[in-house]
Amino acid sequence: IKMRNHTMVTEFILLGIPETEGLETVLFSLFLLLYLCTLLGNVLILTAIILSSRLHTPMYFFLGNLSVFDLGFSSTTVPKMLLYLSGQSQGISLQGCVSQLFFYHFLGCTEGFLYTVMAYDRFVAICYALRYMVIMNHKVCLILATGTWIGGCVHAITLTSLTFQLSYCGSNEVGYYFCDIPAILPLACGDTSLAQRVGFTNVGLLSLICFFLILVSYARIGISISKIRSAEGRQRAFSTCSAHITAILCAYGPVIIIYLQPNPSPLLGATIQIFNNLVTPMLNPLVYSLRNKDVKSALRNAFPKRSLALENK
Repeated sequence: IKMRNHTMVTEFILLGIPETEGLETVLFSLFLLLYLCTLLGNVLILTAIILSSRLHTPMYFFLGNLSVFDLGFSSTTVPKMLLYLSGQSQGISLQGCVSQLFFYHFLGCTEGFLYTVMAYDRFVAICYALRYMVIMNHKVCLILATGTWIGGCVHAITLTSLTFQLSYCGSNEVGYYFCDIPAILPLACGDTSLAQRVGFTNVGLLSLICFFLILVSYARIGISISKIRSAEGRQRAFSTCSAHITAILCAYGPVIIIYLQPNPSPLLGATIQIFNNLVTPMLNPLVYSLRNKDVKSALRNAFPKRSLALENK
């Protein structure tokens, strides 16, 4: 008999980060600091891009999208985690759990697609510099950005529907710090094989495909950079590309490790997810934008009283 949307569980209990009993206060302080840095860095990038006409280019258009995703991605799981680390309720309603899982995969998948688009943008900018503004015109940028949103939405709807069409009629204790598929499915009463297979394919293999496309783009970029005659120009270009690749590894590595491992350690899985949810969104503004002279100039114009601090960084 095909199972329909039905459940006897109305609330889940998030048991938190495995093997961290007694460290709640320390973790709360650390995660709150990282979260505030994430919010501040990404808000600064968005402010600079919106207010400065010099930054109304394809590259910064995609970087603005990335900042929006980083704000949403970290805010999907971190506020609830901070609440129960501070001693408040560990409960989350069924509807809250569904929303958390949906937005986590929607924003995470969309951001993965966006990294791929950004790598393609850099490939066109370096390998086809003279035709860059023709190839990456306003319409193309809008289509690519919209495609990332739609792709992420379809991905999240598929995974969320498969996960919550199952019946949850037993234990409501989630052995994790947020509602994710590997933590929720073991609580289901029905057959979870389809949801597991689709989750493996959609999350793991999509990540691998996007990561491969990004590596291909940067390999082509590297070949083009090696032909630059100026040693200083080569060094600057390689430095930028290596920073971007580092950020991409930080984003894709955790996803690939978690979803392609048959039985990951609970503590290792939680550590990698926290790195993915908190550290990567915090580092992205530093890697992609805040070191950039144009962004610093835009922020100096937006916040003139803070200009001295920016100049000293």
